[in-house]
Amino acid sequence: MDQKLVTKLVDEAILENESLFLIELSFLAGNKIKVIVDGDEGVSIKECIRISRHVEHNLDRELEDFGLEVTSPDISHPLTVRRQYLKNMNRILKVKTEDQELEGTLVSANDKEISLRWKTREPKPIGKGKITVEKNASIAFSSIKEAKVKIIF
Repeated sequence: MDQKLVTKLVDEAILENESLFLIELSFLAGNKIKVIVDGDEGVSIKECIRISRHVEHNLDRELEDFGLEVTSPDISHPLTVRRQYLKNMNRILKVKTEDQELEGTLVSANDKEISLRWKTREPKPIGKGKITVEKNASIAFSSIKEAKVKIIF
């Protein structure tokens, strides 16, 4: 399988719609190609079909048979591309770093870090009982091991 050609074809197809971006391009055993694409406003089935056809029509199955899967990331797929963070602004994220696990609303994201905000109950500084406190955390992209959107039903 000519991986450079497949990569070029996938890139060409994605560039036709500027709201799309590549999450993952994998070459698996048995000549299987897996493409995961996301978009600023999501990815329609039509777009997945268009990308698939662009790749398929420019590869010759007579020379080499292959399997091709073009999909959007599912709910369980962690955020891997910075653009996904921008897409998920104001949603609750569960973020794992080397030394902690945080859960909060994504309030900002830039080229270097993300910021989360959440509320928690803490003991009062004086007296009995608890008070609700708002917390903030900035997390550098380099320290994020895994970040997933928390889905609430």
